[in-house]
Amino acid sequence: MGWGGQEIRILTEAQGMLERGHQVTLLCPIEANIFSAARKRHINVVDLPIGRKKPGGVLALRAWLKSQPVDIINTHSSTDSWLAALAAATLKNSPPLIRTRHISASISKNASTRWLYCRATRHIVTTGEALRRQLIDANGFDPAHITSVPTGIDLSRFVPGDRRRARAQLGLPLDVLIIGIVATLRDWKGHRYLIDAFSRMAASNALLLIVGDGPQLPKLKEQINALALAEKILMPGNQEDVAPWLQAMDVFVLPSYANEGVPQALLQAMACGLPVITTPIGSILEAVTQDDTGLIVAPQQAEQLRLAIERLLRDEELRTRLGDAAHRMALEHFGVAAMLDKMEHVFYSAAGHG
Repeated sequence: MGWGGQEIRILTEAQGMLERGHQVTLLCPIEANIFSAARKRHINVVDLPIGRKKPGGVLALRAWLKSQPVDIINTHSSTDSWLAALAAATLKNSPPLIRTRHISASISKNASTRWLYCRATRHIVTTGEALRRQLIDANGFDPAHITSVPTGIDLSRFVPGDRRRARAQLGLPLDVLIIGIVATLRDWKGHRYLIDAFSRMAASNALLLIVGDGPQLPKLKEQINALALAEKILMPGNQEDVAPWLQAMDVFVLPSYANEGVPQALLQAMACGLPVITTPIGSILEAVTQDDTGLIVAPQQAEQLRLAIERLLRDEELRTRLGDAAHRMALEHFGVAAMLDKMEHVFYSAAGHG
């Protein structure tokens, strides 16, 4: 029902599979943000009351599956996974269920959850190898039952750009260094630590650019006002196209402290050739290596974050070196084609075609 990297990945996969000649239908409530977004992208979307774990959702999903035979069901979060599993369990010859896990939150070890993941689900996809290892080591799931498929980035859109041109296009100042983040304003993305870190270096010739919207907006604005930083922190809200905003930045920061796979915004920033500062959460270390493709700081540590930001701001050569290495990493490992290839293999295997 929300909006963030998970929904963007769903839409990217759907578009890619359609372009490869597959049929794709997205099932979600009409009030979900992804419903209108799918329509804009010409993805077939059907309104079903499956936003919450209620019997009506199971019955609606069961009725749709009975009337519209499919080869694969791909679910992406707890609610749709439970509803789809229960609906499929009541149907003869029901299609196999593929469960994509986008975040690193722990999974309950009770019997019902084990049934969901090990019996009701044909295969599990994680968005990083660390998430895969977590399910194997912490939950005892069969390694052969789980595949890591990192999120792919559209490398034709997210490219290094002309910083001055991007800033002129967006009405941003040309004569300052811009530290930026693109992320839904959720608690675990760590925006408050970034604002805290920035407040400790407020005398520098820099701006903080926070792109995105979400439930933490009121609290973050309150923090910014309390620190008297409203003139030095820009919050343009959600943006349909974040590429020019990334291209306008000098440094990208994502100080998440929980619930990450390999974050899309981080990969997008790397594809744009930005030096990045982030944390060792989820599968982030599969993309970012300390002093090679970026800088790593401990989560929830504003002082470490400040030191890393200041290190990059005063060293243009380091920014260039890290940004170039980040760009190469994105090009070599995180393109959308590689993601689609791996997902196709998972789908074909689950359907008994390969």
